Amino acid sequence: MSFNHDHEVTHLDEIGRRKFLQVSALALGASTLSALFPISTSKAATLVKLPGFSGFAKSVKVFRSGKYYMVESSGIPDHQMMVGIKAWQQQVPTVQPYSGANAWPIPITPVISKNPISAKNHFLRGAIAVAVNGVPIFNALTNKGTDAYLTGELDEWGGHCGRADDYHYHTAPFHLQTIVGKKVPIAYALDGFPIYGETEVDGKPALGLDEFNGHFDTKKKYHYHGTKTYPYINGGFKGVVTELDGQVDPQAITRGFRPAGAPLRGASITEFEKISADSYLLTYELIGAKYQIRYTATLSNVTMEFISPEGDTRTEVYTRK
Repeated sequence: MSFNHDHEVTHLDEIGRRKFLQVSALALGASTLSALFPISTSKAATLVKLPGFSGFAKSVKVFRSGKYYMVESSGIPDHQMMVGIKAWQQQVPTVQPYSGANAWPIPITPVISKNPISAKNHFLRGAIAVAVNGVPIFNALTNKGTDAYLTGELDEWGGHCGRADDYHYHTAPFHLQTIVGKKVPIAYALDGFPIYGETEVDGKPALGLDEFNGHFDTKKKYHYHGTKTYPYINGGFKGVVTELDGQVDPQAITRGFRPAGAPLRGASITEFEKISADSYLLTYELIGAKYQIRYTATLSNVTMEFISPEGDTRTEVYTRK
């Protein structure tokens, strides 16, 4: 366990809150957890408009509570997912309980750290940023220290699923600029500083980026940029954060419902279709044959139907704990 010794915006009571939430999420259902922890522990929580998130107001809500913006979402984007993955661990995208006290916390007033931390050997677990469509963004390097993009683990949108069947990005979600434009952030790092695309708000190329993919603007305000080469997104934190057990703390937690999958060597995901609000059909090829997984996932239950090339089916049903 290691800690950043800048304590301007992080305190031990937040660490205790995180540990309590981890235990609570395992023992309680999402509805019970939300009942115990409303949108905020502060009665002054208010719905706000944060640049970038407004383009996804139907599916993402941002609340101001104490020293944080709390970002609520299901973790499922509007765009297609999974297609193009060639190194797959048999995970599929499912809705996550990113709401209430388990929403994504973004510091309202980010503070430049006296000891910035690189993501090369830190934060290999959990998220380091949140995209404006409510999807978390992880370190470009996986928990094994490998570049997820270069090893073929990501789909055409820079995302894949984690061990809890949670969808997240590992590269900058440039595709969001077609919705929000170039003048607002496409994401926010968990130290509170915004992340823009490859250009400045005036359309000029972003130049002079530091090792964290960021720099100061003409008004001496710091921000990050996404790039098409490593580190793709913020390469660590110029701002104050706390690292706990290899990840930023506090942050939202995921709720897995089954044991993590193993790599399926040789498999390539070719199609992904949204059938209904909660149901999906994933198609992958393995040794020239086509396999499918048809599944329905809610915060309480998941039903998965595995379909062989011959049409044989096997069904697994899970209840989220």
